[in-house]
Amino acid sequence: MSALSQRRITSDTLAGYVTHYSPTRRMFGLRSPDGREFTVHLTHNAVSRIVRNLGDSYRDTTADTVDMLAEGRFLFAYGILYEWEGGARFDAKEITFPEESRGQYVFEHPNWWVQQAAAIADFYLRGQFPDGNYDWRDFRTHLTLSGTHLPDFHGQDVRQETDTISRLVYGLATAYLLTGEDRFLEAAQSGTEYLREHMRVDDQADGITYWYHGIDITPNGHRPVFASEFGDDYDAIPMYEQIYALAGPTQTFRITGDPRILNDIDRTVALFQKYFRDPVEGGFFSHLDPIALDPGADSLGRNRSRKNWNSVGDHAPAYLINAYLATGRPDFAALLEETADTIVKRFPDEPNSPFVQERFHADWSPDRTWGWQQDRAVVGHNLKITWNLTRIKALHDKPEYGTTAERIAELMPAVGSDGLRSGWYDVVERQPDPDSGIHRMVWHDRKAWWQQEQAILAYLILAGTTDDPEHLRLAREAASFYNAYFLDYEDGGVYFNVLANGIPYLLGTERLKGSHAMAGYHALELCYLSATYTGLLLGNDPVTLHFRPRPDDLPERLLRVAPDLLPAGSAELTRVWVDGQPYQNFDGKDLTVRLPEGSEPVRVRVELEPAQMRLRMRSEFDGGTAHISCRGVIDAAELGKFRRILGEVMAATPARVEFHLCETSEMCRSAINELLFQRTKAGLDVDFVIVGCALPEVADALLSTDAFLLEGGDDCNHE
Repeated sequence: MSALSQRRITSDTLAGYVTHYSPTRRMFGLRSPDGREFTVHLTHNAVSRIVRNLGDSYRDTTADTVDMLAEGRFLFAYGILYEWEGGARFDAKEITFPEESRGQYVFEHPNWWVQQAAAIADFYLRGQFPDGNYDWRDFRTHLTLSGTHLPDFHGQDVRQETDTISRLVYGLATAYLLTGEDRFLEAAQSGTEYLREHMRVDDQADGITYWYHGIDITPNGHRPVFASEFGDDYDAIPMYEQIYALAGPTQTFRITGDPRILNDIDRTVALFQKYFRDPVEGGFFSHLDPIALDPGADSLGRNRSRKNWNSVGDHAPAYLINAYLATGRPDFAALLEETADTIVKRFPDEPNSPFVQERFHADWSPDRTWGWQQDRAVVGHNLKITWNLTRIKALHDKPEYGTTAERIAELMPAVGSDGLRSGWYDVVERQPDPDSGIHRMVWHDRKAWWQQEQAILAYLILAGTTDDPEHLRLAREAASFYNAYFLDYEDGGVYFNVLANGIPYLLGTERLKGSHAMAGYHALELCYLSATYTGLLLGNDPVTLHFRPRPDDLPERLLRVAPDLLPAGSAELTRVWVDGQPYQNFDGKDLTVRLPEGSEPVRVRVELEPAQMRLRMRSEFDGGTAHISCRGVIDAAELGKFRRILGEVMAATPARVEFHLCETSEMCRSAINELLFQRTKAGLDVDFVIVGCALPEVADALLSTDAFLLEGGDDCNHE
């Protein structure tokens, strides 16, 4: 074989941590997430950038690339791999940094996910309702890459799918929770009304509610589509369609407390209990015959007397956890416990496979011949189990929930993630290839947006509840890959799929940003819960949420504002505003607000903080004066947070900065130096003033710099 035939040139992405850098040779070492070591050559025309959010400008760092290649820093390197007989070389052409500085990941800024949520929600509003009128008769299931309706969906008959509308309603309601922007709630409420009016069947005689697969919009009105018309579920009523019909209305219910929505939830759950439940073996069947509502009907074919992940586990994330958060009802809590018990008992499949078993016959024997799934694993479903078992454990503290969740989390990286480039795969064989030991890809090695979400949330919540640094590493790597490659800065929204190397895959239905599978649900759920877990479980920053209930609609006018199922005592409700005014009638430990009487909607804004937050900082502006209050310790671990908030305050160019330090128990030398640095940058006309009392060592250290004024003596509000 000739030497020429041994040459190979390919492009690829490497992810990893810098191990060393040689400036004279312009090369650095990179250790991949799975521990492989590489030498990366930095070409003279290489460019670099920092990961940016939707709505942000491009952040070029090409001129600083060399100085940013610090040991331990995580990055993505896209380049050319040259291979020849006896050698290989990787030349980096593009470097992407998820960290602004070592350890300071861009997506851990408290506003990152809030900003992203607003941008994604606005993308869908523009695409579905370009005239700004939230008339859901104009909704189309399919949206193009740029967010417009497909031409063939402007024809005479238009199919609207119940679940796709419900998923978008969920996303819009979630965006309101994070932002308080009226347009998102207005669209979510009108979408909920549209679902209730056109896609809901309230069977008074049977005491149940069920939901159509969809409706066809025609020139003469609309006609319902009762049974599913998807290939996997054709002419059946699938449980997952009924489950996801509740997703959007339930999230809207959390905000508004509308009792009509709660009635729909209760009566749909009654459908589940009466017709889908298996009274003999437990769990829920996956499909019903649409005529007899019988899960064992012969007409169901391969779906006859079957159970699967969607019919058992999807209750929790789609509606049940949110219904419990809004009501605190014991029956919802009991169904969550039953769901988790069933998952723990039936789904794990070791030592047969590291992946859970996803499909079953009525007696819970595995079904490994069904349709496309056969004996295959959906990676995201395994991660989803980890995430939701950890959530439910906060409500029902059973050791087996934590053990199962952590075991799956321990197994998944080696069999479901890309250890070379980062990111998570789609569908793989549950059994390893006997020759290579690899769980081979079923269709492709592309990476879907929703499976990245499951990884981020699974490892974030584990990092926040177990303090295991390995979980935090995996969460950060997954969030880095997602934010580096899935955000569409040109057209908006997020991509459906990317290639293994992160380049968007834009063919067929995966080119769409609105489809049966994609409607803002997962992307906005990710924003909401990433903000929650990062802020409240990892102890970084407060989380602000928005509600708009009618007080008299709530039992005892009690608004429940817990953002998710979090371990008891991990978060506190610290501040509340009703219609823009501070409000004191709330329980900080129970995370509830007792609202005043009233039959009209009120705007409720709440601020939650980690119970163990070491440094609490608040900034307010009073004309040209900025007030910065600090409570806790400002040491090396909190220095990044201190610098960020101080920098944000100074960016507003105040004429005077007042520091309230009466509850600051420690301030390290680096923090004092940061104050001096900012004082110098601010100019001579800006006063830095210590107001009230401060610990003598803190006050003396600041005053000794001759850069601060002391005012107010012991005039402060603490005891």
